[in-house]
Amino acid sequence: MKVVSLKRLGDLEQELTELFPKVEFVFTNGMNEITKSERATLDILIGYDGKLDERFLAECPKLKWIAWYATGVNKLPLNYIHSRNILLTNGKGIHAKQMAEFITAFILDDYKKMRTSFINQQNKIYDSKLTAERVSKQTVLFLGTGTIAQRTAHVLQALDMNILGINTTGHKVNGINKTYALNEIYSILPEADIVVNTLPETDKTIHLLNIKHFTQMKNTALMINVGRGSIVKEDILIRALKDKLIRHAYLDVFEEEPLNEESELYNLTNVTITAHITGNGKENFREATTLFIKNLTHFINKDTLIENEVDVKQGY
Repeated sequence: MKVVSLKRLGDLEQELTELFPKVEFVFTNGMNEITKSERATLDILIGYDGKLDERFLAECPKLKWIAWYATGVNKLPLNYIHSRNILLTNGKGIHAKQMAEFITAFILDDYKKMRTSFINQQNKIYDSKLTAERVSKQTVLFLGTGTIAQRTAHVLQALDMNILGINTTGHKVNGINKTYALNEIYSILPEADIVVNTLPETDKTIHLLNIKHFTQMKNTALMINVGRGSIVKEDILIRALKDKLIRHAYLDVFEEEPLNEESELYNLTNVTITAHITGNGKENFREATTLFIKNLTHFINKDTLIENEVDVKQGY
């Protein structure tokens, strides 16, 4: 069995080769370093390379399983992977701790007016009358109730916040006070002080939000998007912000990435932009590899996977 990595994994490389002496490992810095002979003979592909496409996979006739180290799989050729019956796992849950911290930081940064304090600092203004608002009793609505929302809800419960969630069917989720089905989104938006998108990109979520949804939100609402930028067209988001349909937005993901330097989002004063960094963490590779080790052990013995298998038809 041959495993080829799309990333160099440092000390983890030796750990893998010692744990699985009968497995041949090849470690690279991306698909461009993987030779034709390696493509022709590999059984498992692990890691992450944003350029991975159908053409590359077609050169891997023995490929049985892709262990994707990221959570989102929407950029992969899922139809082709399905047609080949290639197993696919992702890094779901690995990024949740990091992203929960970012979401919490965004909320506190906004409510405690840290941006205003920084602007005052730059202008040498000492305003001791600046007064922040408490987050206690504020209602947070999560679009998507997966591991990121659940981890964040656990943190926000400690701040005495009211947590609502929207998922496909409205099924109950631990840590979230009340859940609603996706088709109820329009009616529940007015209740939210903070709207947090953590949804993956699927056929049902692309451009899910339109201008009517923003008119339903409180004009004092804060929006945080750490899911996928495709949840809303950029021009609609810009219009909602310019027309003050919502108060402020923290955006880590965008409809087109990287965000074009000509984007009007850069010029708006009620937007805080981060460059798709909320999932980045020094611990990610180790945790993704630990997950891979669990799955590989089971795969060798049972020819099946036990954790984080993706339904390629659903896209998550």
